[in-house]
Amino acid sequence: MSKKVALFIPCFVDQLQPQVGVDTVKVLRRAGYNVEFPEDQTCCGQPGFNTGQWEAARPCAERFVKLFRSYDQIVCPSGSCTSMVRTHYPELLKTSQWKDEAIAVGKRVFELSEFLVRVAKVTDLGAEFAHSVTYHPSCHTTRELGIYEEPITLLKNVKGLDLREMPNALECCGFGGMFSTKFPMVSSAMGEIKVGNVDATGAEYVTAVDPSCLLHIDGVLRFKNHAPKAIHIASILAAGREAR
Repeated sequence: MSKKVALFIPCFVDQLQPQVGVDTVKVLRRAGYNVEFPEDQTCCGQPGFNTGQWEAARPCAERFVKLFRSYDQIVCPSGSCTSMVRTHYPELLKTSQWKDEAIAVGKRVFELSEFLVRVAKVTDLGAEFAHSVTYHPSCHTTRELGIYEEPITLLKNVKGLDLREMPNALECCGFGGMFSTKFPMVSSAMGEIKVGNVDATGAEYVTAVDPSCLLHIDGVLRFKNHAPKAIHIASILAAGREAR
């Protein structure tokens, strides 16, 4: 029997980084999975939840639960959106008829690197990426999901990749969702510190599992004319040969 997963695509990927979604499918197929993409999916509701607009966020969450409840495994190329479903849906939907299903669905939603290493038991996808890379561990991924070593393990098994440790890696990049729009000057300053740490590694690329963090870091890199480029981990893991 073939293995099947549902693909949960965050808004940032859908609207601004579609290649990340394509590369996620390549990686999952390379790991031996058939991928289904429920086309009726929309925002998971995180922006509304984070700004206290729970009445606006709740229908998004209920829609997500109804759409994905029939799938045994759901994979998302974003730690923050994964955490929204797994960690915050029970609170957001505590008065909803969908509360119990939300808790059940949350247990079946996985961030991409987490799924590959913990569930699929795959650490080497045959990827090739002959560049120096440093890794940014995003806040939601580490602090809310407890994902630390999984992305590192996958990157260390990419042929030709020179992985370089970033100074003060666990410091926030400054994006923080709506934080970056409410406090743009603080957000920009934090982004500049993060970029300085990226520069200190001498790496050609900075990667992460969160597309939102990478968009923020990439914006600072380009605005300040820094050499490193931002790339999602899915695009590194998909590099080197065509997925099956």
